[in-house]
Amino acid sequence: MTRILAIESSCDETAVAITEDGKLLANVVATQIAVHEKYGGVMPEIASRLHAENITVCLTEALRQSKLTLEDIDAFAVTRGPGLIGCLHVGLQAAKTLAALYHKPLIPVHHLAGHIYANQYAGEFHYPMLCVVVSGGNTELVIMKDDMDFEIIGETLDDAVGECYDKVARVLGLPYPGGLPIDQHAKLGQHTYELHKPRMPHDTYDFSYSGLKTQVINLVNTLKMKGEPVRMDDMAKSFQDVAIGMVVDRAMRAAKNYGVKQIVLAGGVSANSYLREEMKKAVEHTGIELVIPPLWCTTDNAAMIAKVAEKLYVRKVFAPLTLGVDPNWRISDWDKFD
Repeated sequence: MTRILAIESSCDETAVAITEDGKLLANVVATQIAVHEKYGGVMPEIASRLHAENITVCLTEALRQSKLTLEDIDAFAVTRGPGLIGCLHVGLQAAKTLAALYHKPLIPVHHLAGHIYANQYAGEFHYPMLCVVVSGGNTELVIMKDDMDFEIIGETLDDAVGECYDKVARVLGLPYPGGLPIDQHAKLGQHTYELHKPRMPHDTYDFSYSGLKTQVINLVNTLKMKGEPVRMDDMAKSFQDVAIGMVVDRAMRAAKNYGVKQIVLAGGVSANSYLREEMKKAVEHTGIELVIPPLWCTTDNAAMIAKVAEKLYVRKVFAPLTLGVDPNWRISDWDKFD
């Protein structure tokens, strides 16, 4: 019997989860959205301080839900990166302290690997597989030919898609995080504003969202200067069509060219209803299975970190107590942390 306690603190959610032989016993998440909403985005220093306040509360509640004690835990897992450096430090110091006190292994987990493997709470993986990782901090296409085998074939050259949503929402006067309100307004609008995809080589799987963000900002400012109203629903629809269109287009080209059996969506933006609908349409009659994570798996949580940690525990991928965080850790280097 293997019991793993996992900690996630890469951005604005403090989370602790406990699993026992793959069964999720506890999954506690303390979100900071209400605090950061007034700033239109995550304030790193505030987020770090809140993690420090919340970590003990989440840990205590996870132990209560699981009916276990810290002595019962076989290994402590933690998100090492990528993420905000101050936030990552809080989770890592907590995990290192617990590992040292109870003389148990410390397991470093890549945040995006966690988002990908959260899909195993919904179903099994079939390789080769394409992972569409879309979140506030990352936009990547990752090919997996086997378990824990990650090859990045496309990534954002500037802004992540979720970051672009948040910044567009801010200029439109919509609340943070921007994904849900834009998605809701888009359902009521028409694609009437002319927004362009970035000019990139057709054979690339990379993304660029800074230009799209700038187009919206400039268009909104121009309309305001002319005294013309911004049709919120139409602007949201026009923006979302282009933003999600880039993801679907590159994902399907990659899936075809790499001959994948399965596509999995991962990350916060995978909760977007339009992305889910468009991907479902795109895979029709292709023979490719589409795996969509449950909504509770799309936001940052520690259950996804525990899922990866279970695999690393079997492989004995343990880190020394001198381990440091890596805000820019690449998923292809998930086993390199010395």
